[in-house]
Amino acid sequence: MKRILKTILMPYWRLQRGMTLGVQGVIVRNGEDILMVRHGYQPGWHLPGGGVEWRETLLSALAREVEEETGVVVKGTPTLHGVFANFHAAPSDHVAVFVVRQWEQPTVPPPRFEIMEQRFFPLKALPPEITRGAKRRLAEIFDAQPVGQHW
Repeated sequence: MKRILKTILMPYWRLQRGMTLGVQGVIVRNGEDILMVRHGYQPGWHLPGGGVEWRETLLSALAREVEEETGVVVKGTPTLHGVFANFHAAPSDHVAVFVVRQWEQPTVPPPRFEIMEQRFFPLKALPPEITRGAKRRLAEIFDAQPVGQHW
């Protein structure tokens, strides 16, 4: 199903946008727990986030996507960790990753198809199903690993 949707939608996205750009947030609780989400349409645990819309800044897209997916309201100014090529998703896709340390979560959305589950994981006990890109970003941010260019 995922392959069919990608085959159908990719040409449309390519006509609409020369490049696709997404944002993801590393939501940090107490300096050691990371908020992750599990989608209904793809496997693994991911950092929350999504696509940047036309006439939308990276920070406003981050705030909108994180709140839609998790109920987290971004406070203060998140720190840009980096922008990464995500060419396995599309030949011109990039993802901007921000570290969010100031936030509140007044509500937690109920599970639904897009986000089936959300959970905080200790950095020392990340889920085995964490995506490779998310795992790399966390190692760069918290374990001083070299920052790569690719998701």
